Amino acid sequence: MSEERDWATHREAKASKLSAMSSLLDGKLAKTKDAKTLLEGLIAPGDKVVLEGDNQKQASFLSKTLASVDPEKVHDLHMIMSSISRPEHLDIFEDGIASKMDFSFAGPQSTRVSQMIADGTLKVGDIHTYLELYARLYVDLIPNVVLVAADKVDHDGNLYTGNNTEETPVIVESAAFHDAS
Repeated sequence: MSEERDWATHREAKASKLSAMSSLLDGKLAKTKDAKTLLEGLIAPGDKVVLEGDNQKQASFLSKTLASVDPEKVHDLHMIMSSISRPEHLDIFEDGIASKMDFSFAGPQSTRVSQMIADGTLKVGDIHTYLELYARLYVDLIPNVVLVAADKVDHDGNLYTGNNTEETPVIVESAAFHDAS
């Protein structure tokens, strides 16, 4: 007789993490001042993490908050980003928070990326076209955590991401799609 497979392991892990952080949450909302503590409690070492955004104010907040977490608690992350455009996108590698990156474009950070690769501070998974990167989020780069920037949110957790954020639904759904969590 074969052992039954538990198809809800990701959903159960997510519920457990959210339950552990419930004192910092008002339903699905959190205060800005608690963002670092939430990231430290919700992101596990070695997680695949998508970090969205390049120049929006909210994206700056996300990247700076991730760069501020304690590397003893959050480390060896596999980052998945369409664009490496902010200095703190790379600071997380120097601080040991992240170790590997899959990306599409490095732009203003390209010189620093090449130096970090040469120094061994940053390991590159692959450099993708945008379309390939987004497709692989559903195949073999399925993220454990997706950090997105929104202009507005309601108490039910619905996000309004503003205009020019056409990739947001693709990356948000990729974390939930593989096991309906």
